[in-house]
Amino acid sequence: MQVIANGMVVASTRSPAQGAVSSTMPQPNKVFLITGASSGIGAATARAARAAGYQLVLAARSRDKLESLVGELGSEHALAVACDVTSFDDQQALVAAAKERFGRIDVVFANAGIGGSPGGFSGADPERWRQMILTNVYGAGLTLRASLAALKESRGHLLLTGSVAGRRTLSGSMYSATKWAVSAIGYGVREELRGTGVRVTVIEPGMVDTPFFDDPKPDALRPEDVARSVMYAVTQPPTVDVHELMVLPTPPVEG
Repeated sequence: MQVIANGMVVASTRSPAQGAVSSTMPQPNKVFLITGASSGIGAATARAARAAGYQLVLAARSRDKLESLVGELGSEHALAVACDVTSFDDQQALVAAAKERFGRIDVVFANAGIGGSPGGFSGADPERWRQMILTNVYGAGLTLRASLAALKESRGHLLLTGSVAGRRTLSGSMYSATKWAVSAIGYGVREELRGTGVRVTVIEPGMVDTPFFDDPKPDALRPEDVARSVMYAVTQPPTVDVHELMVLPTPPVEG
């Protein structure tokens, strides 16, 4: 797996006592909220965060899948909340449920997203565009709007799922356009939060073998690969602010 840190910024010089070791100690009282948590990257990140000791708030439309994941991770450590990310009421209720159950929110991962349909700008289904833009862009914005006050209180960490498609031009791809927008949201909210102590990271994976696709993608990243990148960002010491992580699958060996 190749990891390209496009914007890894050291905010200030660390003292010798801090060294260069990431903060990997268990986080028994910290709370990690994930949208799009029922499968793929979201579910893999939930497992990785729980292994690191975080309490979890898991949001998605599918309550059945969420409840199954909560059963796996332990109901004493995880809360499932059915949430349509395109509804501000739902997103506010999600944050309220997290605060009621655990009292705080330390990490928010705005991960919910959907893919496009074939046909390009000349032939794709416009209704699919609408759903995708509302979920990938508007939904991410609503997650920020609902959760930033809590993150400011905890001086926490905000992450957004972008994509390599948000850094490269893909022919006829409205999906790519939505991920360019997510990159722009990341840059904009980082400036808005400057001086608050809240860190912002945009995770930009290449193709990931998730339920996004109808067929298996053997040469793609696994969801667990992206989850490790998320955990890398959130386990850095307070002096380190990882702005972007672009994570690509290693090209297949030829010959």
